[in-house]
Amino acid sequence: MCSVVGYIGKSLCKGFILEGLKRLEYRGYDSAGFACLDSESKRLLYAKSEGKIDVLYQKISSQALDGYIGMGHTRWSTHGVPSIENAHPQFDCQKNISIVHNGIIENHTELKNILESSGHTFHSDTDTEIIAHLLENLLLSHQTFKAALIDLVNKLEGAYAFICMIQNFPNEMVVVRKRSPICIGIGDNEMFIASDLLAFANKTNKVLFLPDESFTIIKKDSIQLYDFSGKPLIVEAQEINAYWQNIEKNDHESFMIKEIYEQKNAISKTVNFYKDLSTTIWDNLGLSPEFIKNLNNINIFGCGTSWHAAKIAQFFFEKICLIPTNIHLASEFRYMPFFPDKNSLYLSVSQSGETADTLEALRMVTSLNCHVITITNIASSTMVREANGFLLTQAGPEIAVASTKSFSAQLTALYWLSNRLAFEKNIINLNQMHVAESDLLICAEALENTIENYKLLIINELAKKYSLYRKFIFIGRNISYPFAMEAALKLKEISYIFAQSYPAGELKHGSIALIDENTPIVIFSVLDDIIYQKLLSNAHEIKARKGHLIAFAFEHQKELINLADQTFIIPKVNPLLAPLAMTGLMQFFAYQIAKTLGRNIDQPRNLAKSVTVE
Repeated sequence: MCSVVGYIGKSLCKGFILEGLKRLEYRGYDSAGFACLDSESKRLLYAKSEGKIDVLYQKISSQALDGYIGMGHTRWSTHGVPSIENAHPQFDCQKNISIVHNGIIENHTELKNILESSGHTFHSDTDTEIIAHLLENLLLSHQTFKAALIDLVNKLEGAYAFICMIQNFPNEMVVVRKRSPICIGIGDNEMFIASDLLAFANKTNKVLFLPDESFTIIKKDSIQLYDFSGKPLIVEAQEINAYWQNIEKNDHESFMIKEIYEQKNAISKTVNFYKDLSTTIWDNLGLSPEFIKNLNNINIFGCGTSWHAAKIAQFFFEKICLIPTNIHLASEFRYMPFFPDKNSLYLSVSQSGETADTLEALRMVTSLNCHVITITNIASSTMVREANGFLLTQAGPEIAVASTKSFSAQLTALYWLSNRLAFEKNIINLNQMHVAESDLLICAEALENTIENYKLLIINELAKKYSLYRKFIFIGRNISYPFAMEAALKLKEISYIFAQSYPAGELKHGSIALIDENTPIVIFSVLDDIIYQKLLSNAHEIKARKGHLIAFAFEHQKELINLADQTFIIPKVNPLLAPLAMTGLMQFFAYQIAKTLGRNIDQPRNLAKSVTVE
């Protein structure tokens, strides 16, 4: 899971490539590299570094290392530890061929054994290096460059996108795509290549999204596009007005804390955007009134935070729309038995619209002629292009790796959609639809106000206290259990503290053995009286075993408030929106613990923002 950026044209490329890599650093940041054909000697020159793109920038900014054709890479390790040797570009034996690559070559071990037996020497642990050595072989055994490329792409298995630059072909580059995103920006006698068009936003608005299983041979003023059999394809560029905003932290200490505070606005913008769409919403989603009338099942799939949002949304669709709803973890979904149903609606949920597991699940479902709507924050994403319809959240750019405002915007989108479907099916009336929209705005206020109410207490006292613990347990019941899953994820991904979530009712079936005075138990309450009483019983069980209890409780839940060792009190909201009301304070609490521990919160170790490998 990496970013690739390339350029061929009339200008020197180093400045553009380094800027493009910086824009896409959210895709990986454990090492980086740059390569170009020297503008005078036409020799292949390169530099690589371990660490973030800034380390590479410092290494080469003052060097006379530049050319009119070049490429760069930031890495998230899949094969081999972060190191200079494993950083891209990777090369063939003669360092005539260089490759920058995103994705995984699944048959790399088999290919490496074959190549080593024929005399090739490898210098890295990456699967990427195999591509360069294999192409080196194939160029010797084929009469034409194109024939070698056709053989190459048909020998590689997996999901990948890569750029290839060859010293012996100084006026062209090769770009290959198989189930991994890559696009080309077409300029005036120049071409920009990147994993995401944001890398060249403001440079051109003419974009070619490579079709799946295709490769191109590009020059500064031409594109030859082929499928994997070698059949020429029509170059169908789109006009997309994408703009790069140089997002600043402003007065905030990190992007994550800034984005936590932006959630009220993200929710409001999303609600208002949908209200404006209301009369044309079904055209946007590709749904007909007849389909909605006959809709008898909803399936939602996603990964990580998006999966947690989907699990919360199951309660929205089943209680508001009265439609049975199934939630699937995308990484498992397409390996399970699948039973297509023409009266089912499928929703893919992804912040980036590029999440590999979710994208592959989407492709499986659409290939079987089932209707898929994607809910994402990125209008130019692959999921938007490949789904049957889409609903965009209005969170704005999210820079921190750990999702905050994307999560709350997803909950907003899913809650709004459940009510809109219920309205279309005559389950609720127009006034109830407006109340639902108002409830979301009220919840946005509660989310922000609870942070303000407890901000100083958490910063001055609680963060230091709870940063000393080495493990946490998070529990909930009913709609608050998937929220407990999200809370546990937030703490562990930014603080590196072990955190586990359980359904509160399951404690007695084994995990209650973990409870002692050294393990804080964080309990998330609900606004259903019957379930609250059950949750209260679980809280008593914890205290009976000397457990340290932290409660996120709602106003007037006095027994839970009095029972807990530490309580955060949340204003009452619509019961189905209880998790959304608790979201901001939960994130802020985890954030301050991570800050106290001195973690790199915006870019936690081992993580990346857009997970483009399975």
